[in-house]
Amino acid sequence: MASAHQAEKAPHPALSADDSLGDRHGVHDPDPDPNEVYWDGNADPSNPMNWSAKYRWCHVGFISLLTFVTSLASSMLAPAVHDVMKSLGSDDTKLESFVVSIYVIGFAIGPLIVAPLSELYGRAIIYHVTNVIFLGVTIGCALSTNVGMFLAFRFISGCAGVTPLALGGGTIGDLMPPERMGTAMAIWGLGSLVAPVFSPIAGGYLSQDAGWRWIFWVIAIPMAILTILSPFLIHETYAPVLLEAKTRRLRKETGNPQLKSRLDPGVSRQEVVITALIRPPRLLLTSFVVTIIAMYVAVVYGYQYLVFTTLAYIFQDKYHLSTGSSGLVYLGTGIGTILGIFTIGLAADKVTERKKKKASALSEQIPPEEYLWPMVPSSLVAPIGLFWYGWSLQTNASPAVPLVGLGVFGFAMMGIFQPAQVYLVNSFSIHSASALAAMNILRSLAGGLLPLAGHGLYDALGMGWGNSLLAFIALAFAPVPFLLMKYGARMRKKDRNIKGSQSR
Repeated sequence: MASAHQAEKAPHPALSADDSLGDRHGVHDPDPDPNEVYWDGNADPSNPMNWSAKYRWCHVGFISLLTFVTSLASSMLAPAVHDVMKSLGSDDTKLESFVVSIYVIGFAIGPLIVAPLSELYGRAIIYHVTNVIFLGVTIGCALSTNVGMFLAFRFISGCAGVTPLALGGGTIGDLMPPERMGTAMAIWGLGSLVAPVFSPIAGGYLSQDAGWRWIFWVIAIPMAILTILSPFLIHETYAPVLLEAKTRRLRKETGNPQLKSRLDPGVSRQEVVITALIRPPRLLLTSFVVTIIAMYVAVVYGYQYLVFTTLAYIFQDKYHLSTGSSGLVYLGTGIGTILGIFTIGLAADKVTERKKKKASALSEQIPPEEYLWPMVPSSLVAPIGLFWYGWSLQTNASPAVPLVGLGVFGFAMMGIFQPAQVYLVNSFSIHSASALAAMNILRSLAGGLLPLAGHGLYDALGMGWGNSLLAFIALAFAPVPFLLMKYGARMRKKDRNIKGSQSR
């Protein structure tokens, strides 16, 4: 009878010479159970951590493209929202902001479904199914004939479109070692954070020259191509699902029904489903490290969308720009965001690589808190950008001045978002998708609901004090990275949620 640990033919591209990354999944076991199924050694090519570097980076690149296309829909409509409402027979100004932000509310609901299902059935099938749904409802938005129909399709598109955002961090955690995670997160972040910044530029001119419905056709066309390619380019990366498939195959080959995956939770399928579905909200409510990170990211993300939904209107009113030209004002945040993504991502990788060498020499692991250092300066720079933006508008400065302030804010956002994601991925291991989904609940609710208060805030306090209020709240969260870097390890040690996720 063959052993449960017998070598198997690799179903994926071969391992490159410098890709022996299996040790991150803890394959060293001095006394293995003969009925326990796991990877066949540290260099097992069926372990996604050991796929060739080229194949892993292609995987990350394709998911980044998916993230980019689905993120286009979040704010591409912003400069054209008045045209949409007029076309669909509504003049409700509050509903205008909601038309944009309801997509982001879908971003809050979707992860509660897709993240747990991905931990039950695997990442790949969730990507494939939600790609089809997103494509269908995007076409529905383009063909909508009334506000109710449009809002329904837009909400569903947000629920489905969040999949690469909700699962991307987990997929990167499945594929990448710590010293490459910063760059991988940076590439992935281009989609989720740059697309919402640059898409209003295209949206403004599309609406002006071809009509607002073409905004959705422009999103649907590349999404159709990616949906067709997805089954060929996205393969399963989630270790528990891969090992369960391996276990079933070995049971059939060996005739041994006692074989069991090392990552098998040992409970009924019904219990697995229930546990998976409640895990993200449970993490949000019972894990302090998730709660505090989620609150901080939610504040900054909410500010981003408050700016997105008011920026075109403010500059059209204050500087008398056309619908098309008003889309260009998003360049300020966009340039700052791009600089932040690559500067912080590359710097984080270099620092992590240096720390890993030092830790390896001492036979130690790098604690997740070590990835939070970019948050420290960013937590102080983000409020500066908000002050700059608000008071330059209040004092009627040249249009370029407030846009530079938004660039500073955009740069700092990356120093908050990227470390937060890397921290949760490294803290929660096989349940990283649920941890990121928990963070996404608050983040997306803030991004969807906070913009509804934007016009009222600026009408009541003006641009200067209105943005100063936002900056003071952001400044109140500045101690978060210091607290986590000092006490995070102690918090994680006491966190039962984290103990249950460190099995790979």
